[in-house]
Amino acid sequence: MHGETGSTSLIASSVRSSFPSVAAASARRSVCAAMMACGLLAAVCLAVVATPAIAQHAPIDRTVEGKVIDKSGALLKGAVVYLKDDHTLAVKSFIVDDAGHYRFGQLKQSTDFELWAELDGKRSNTRTISSFDNKNEFVINLKIDTGK
Repeated sequence: MHGETGSTSLIASSVRSSFPSVAAASARRSVCAAMMACGLLAAVCLAVVATPAIAQHAPIDRTVEGKVIDKSGALLKGAVVYLKDDHTLAVKSFIVDDAGHYRFGQLKQSTDFELWAELDGKRSNTRTISSFDNKNEFVINLKIDTGK
């Protein structure tokens, strides 16, 4: 039994002397692990710092609002305002409130829109909101010549 322990010890000693780089490899692994940890920490820090910058460039929805008036400037209750998406050709409508006010929200910046109002068969001029305009909030008053 003593011989087996001695031979095992002799083999282990022989392996250590034959591979002096085992300790160096272990040290390299430790350094590599530390560098990976530092790299991961740097990536997390970069993500935290970059997130607000990315959020600032996220698309912001636009709004358009205004009043529907006649040629004398009087508010027109009951007028219907139409908003046409020039990309999908979808049309949204809004019946103005008692103050003659309308509002459309959540409009894509990348889309052009056409806007007009109608009341009793009369129609305002069509106004355009261009995707090239940098504004996000539009105030557009629409005038209908009611003949009064």
